[in-house]
Amino acid sequence: MPRRPLRFDPVAEARRNWVERGWLEAADGMALVTSVMRVHQILLARVDDALAPFGLTFARYEVLMLLTFTRTGQMPLGKIGQRLQVHPASVTNVIDRLESDGLVQRRPHPTDMRTTLAVISVKGRRLAARATEVLNRDVFAEVGPTPEALQELFTTMADLRRAAGDFDPTPQPTH
Repeated sequence: MPRRPLRFDPVAEARRNWVERGWLEAADGMALVTSVMRVHQILLARVDDALAPFGLTFARYEVLMLLTFTRTGQMPLGKIGQRLQVHPASVTNVIDRLESDGLVQRRPHPTDMRTTLAVISVKGRRLAARATEVLNRDVFAEVGPTPEALQELFTTMADLRRAAGDFDPTPQPTH
């Protein structure tokens, strides 16, 4: 059941309270962090609603798409964790669920016996494609802000992520 919107912005009100308490130097940062957390909740709910009919969580969808984007439809489990920036135990859990649903298979790496590959199945590719159509239509194409504002927000979020050590944009030497 949809809830009624508030008649005021609670984050702006919290910021006002921060300023009143003398925490001016932290007020804008608090408002940003709180806003990002709330936007995360809103977007996650929209994504969850779109993926629910497919029996997918966003984590499971991300793994399917990551495998779809590879040339061979396979990737070592460790590399999946690195790319999605999640703990190896989380990758194992997601792969277990995807495997039990017949969406991926585990295979030993052909040349490195210490490495296990996740391989997307035909069923997994089909499901990922259908889920992507719905996500594109119901979530990604209509996030809210204008395309220009979306690009600016993405750039700002990338700056925050980079400053936190999330990634290094410096070109790496190839060997």
